[in-house]
Amino acid sequence: MNNSSPSSELEFAYKVRRALDERITELPESTTQRLAQARKMAIARKKPESLAFAVAPARRLAGAMSGGSSNPFDHSLGWLGRMGIAIPLLVLVLGAFGIYNMEQERRINDLADLDTAVLTDELPISAYLDHGFDSYLNKHGE
Repeated sequence: MNNSSPSSELEFAYKVRRALDERITELPESTTQRLAQARKMAIARKKPESLAFAVAPARRLAGAMSGGSSNPFDHSLGWLGRMGIAIPLLVLVLGAFGIYNMEQERRINDLADLDTAVLTDELPISAYLDHGFDSYLNKHGE
């Protein structure tokens, strides 16, 4: 039981307890005395409960000033605290919009370059539509 979880250990302890409770009347007196002594020793060795698990820190957002509420738009924050949240969000939205526009412009330029190359080529457009010509280009392009 070295790699078992605490819940499975607790479940095992309950099963043992239930089995002992069912057969307690059938056990000899010497066995019940030894079990009572083992129980007393186990209780004496039990670790004291830790208070570390009982303390929970309050959740706060980064940049939130002191106050009882964890709401970032609470009136107790003041305008400076709200700007500390609004400005980074605004920068994020504007950055995403700028990246989207740059990618769209790059895509349009790539399509324009492709159209220019097709139109300035000496081959007629019907050659590009021919499947055999496409396979010829793929075979000789390698």
